[in-house]
Amino acid sequence: MIFWIASYPKSGNTWLRALLATYYFSEDGIFNQSLLPYINQFPQKIYFENFKYNPKNITDTSNFWIKAQEIINLDKKIKFFKTHNILGSINGNNFTNQKNTIGGIYILRDPRNIITSIKNHYEINYDEAFNFMINEKKFIYNPFKKNDFSDFQFISSWEKNYQSWINQKLFPVKIIKYEDLQKNNFDIFENLIQFINQICNLENNINKIKLKNSIETTSFSKLKDLEKKNGFAESILSKSQNKKIPFFNMGVENNWKKIFNIEMQNKLNSQFKNNLKELNYI
Repeated sequence: MIFWIASYPKSGNTWLRALLATYYFSEDGIFNQSLLPYINQFPQKIYFENFKYNPKNITDTSNFWIKAQEIINLDKKIKFFKTHNILGSINGNNFTNQKNTIGGIYILRDPRNIITSIKNHYEINYDEAFNFMINEKKFIYNPFKKNDFSDFQFISSWEKNYQSWINQKLFPVKIIKYEDLQKNNFDIFENLIQFINQICNLENNINKIKLKNSIETTSFSKLKDLEKKNGFAESILSKSQNKKIPFFNMGVENNWKKIFNIEMQNKLNSQFKNNLKELNYI
């Protein structure tokens, strides 16, 4: 059965993935990049190799989302997967179902801070990043594979994405905030491990030394230093320069109140007003 690590892009999914991979798949809770593939991404091209689809058709792999998951689950073991996909359907094809999924975690982040990360990661300006986040038809894929949409993920808008995961009743999903994980990382992460162990019927005793090591070795500063020295597997090539875009960019310095002028602050607050209230950001 699949356990999802889900989020809208640039919301802390990779950090949470690093934390969980380090805790569950290392012996000592010390992070290294070789642990990340233990929590792979879905949808992704490698999971559709057994199916006949048209890679030039943007949504064609959605016809095989469920069938691909059935193959993944043939060994009846718990699998962790990262995704940015909306928990819904496209062209009548559901992203997942109760037969293939046991549960998940959805990590939220203040949308007023996501916008700067979107701008940096996708090399676009703030207006384009804003439109990216409110576009209900938005999808992402690997842009360096010409005429190949095999890695297509339907993310929709920031609002529709999070609402699809937190308002469903198919399987248990624990909702956490990126900001809470930053401020109170040990308690939040310990609570996540308890949730996963309970849902997945795993060993319930928590190794607190391993938990502490996992948190310390995946801090933003540690991961940023690691990327500077060795690169980072999740970073992507720049479209305009022959180098990779830094994945770990601003961290706690990403503060919308300090970055944007009053006009842009008002625009963001107006656009996301109801969501910010619903999620207790205001």
